[in-house]
Amino acid sequence: MGYSKEELLTRLKELQIEYAICEHPVVLTVDAQQAKYVGHLGGALSKNLILKDKKHRFYVVSALASTNVDLKVLSQRLGLGKGGLRMAPEEALKELLQVPLGCVTPFALINESARTVSLLLDQGFKAQERCLFHPLSNDTTISLAARDLDKFLISVGVQPSYVDLQANPVVGKDQAPDLAALVPSGASALSDPVEKKTQMKIPSDNHVESAEVKGKVKVQPIAAKGSVEKPSCGRASLASVTDVKKFVDDIIEKTSKAVLSEVNNESPKVPNDQLVLDGVRKHIGLDLENVAMIFKNAAYTQGFLAGRESASLNK
Repeated sequence: MGYSKEELLTRLKELQIEYAICEHPVVLTVDAQQAKYVGHLGGALSKNLILKDKKHRFYVVSALASTNVDLKVLSQRLGLGKGGLRMAPEEALKELLQVPLGCVTPFALINESARTVSLLLDQGFKAQERCLFHPLSNDTTISLAARDLDKFLISVGVQPSYVDLQANPVVGKDQAPDLAALVPSGASALSDPVEKKTQMKIPSDNHVESAEVKGKVKVQPIAAKGSVEKPSCGRASLASVTDVKKFVDDIIEKTSKAVLSEVNNESPKVPNDQLVLDGVRKHIGLDLENVAMIFKNAAYTQGFLAGRESASLNK
C-alpha cells in the first residue's frame, strides 16, 4: 500500500519544509483548479502527466499550467522517435504511483513502486516563488517553494531534473537527443490487464493534475490538521465532468484563446491561415485530448454504474 496524504505531510514536517495547504472538493482538471479555487494561493499552478514509451518505461512530466507540452517533440528529445510517448494506462497510477485518477504528482515518487519512473520537471518552476501540487490526493493542494520540492525529492533518492519543456532542439544524425539521459534504465512491471476484466475502473489515458478549494485557506509551516477522507470518483464528480454544456464551453474557450494568441502574434503581421491553424493545434491539441478523454471515461463509468444498479434491482 502506498503512502497516504497524511503520511506525506508528516514527511514534509520531518524535513522542516514549510507549505500552505488548501482542502477542497475532488476535482479532475487543472482548469477547474485555476478558475474557481486555488488561484488565490498566489503560487504557480501545475499540470502533471504520466506517460509511457513502447518499452514500458514510465515518465511523470510536471509542468506549469501555462506550459505547452508537445509529446512528439518530447519523445524525439528523449530519443524515442516521434511516436514513442503516449498516455499511460490507469493501472500505472494505481500500481506504480499508487494514487487515484487525477492525482499525478511529483510527490508520488515517495512510493517504492515509483522509483523506476523518470521525473521531468518544468524549468519554469524555478522562476516561481511558490508552486502548487497535490499531496497524493486531489482534494487538497499545497503550495511550496521549488527548492523545497527539490529537498523532498532528494530525500527519497530522486535527483531533480529541470527541463525546458517548450524547447524544440534539432535531433538528428549530428545532434543527439538532449534528454536521452532521462530515459529510465529498465521497464516497470504492471499486472496483466486481462486479469482485471471483472473489475470496473475509469479507463483513463489522461492524468492532468488539478486541485481546488472554496472556503478558508490554512497556512501551516508543517502539516495538515486531522484526517481527510480519501478522494473518490463518486456520482457528483462524474456528473461534473459529463456536463455536455461545460464540455463544449471548455473546448470553445480553449480554441478561442489559442486562435487569439496566434492572430495577435506580432510576427507575421498578417497571419497565414495555415500557420494560425498549426499554431492552434500546437497550443490546444493535448489539452483537448485530455478534456475529451476525461469526458469519455466519466460517461463510460456512469453507464456502467447505471447498468449495475439496474441489474441489482432486477435480482
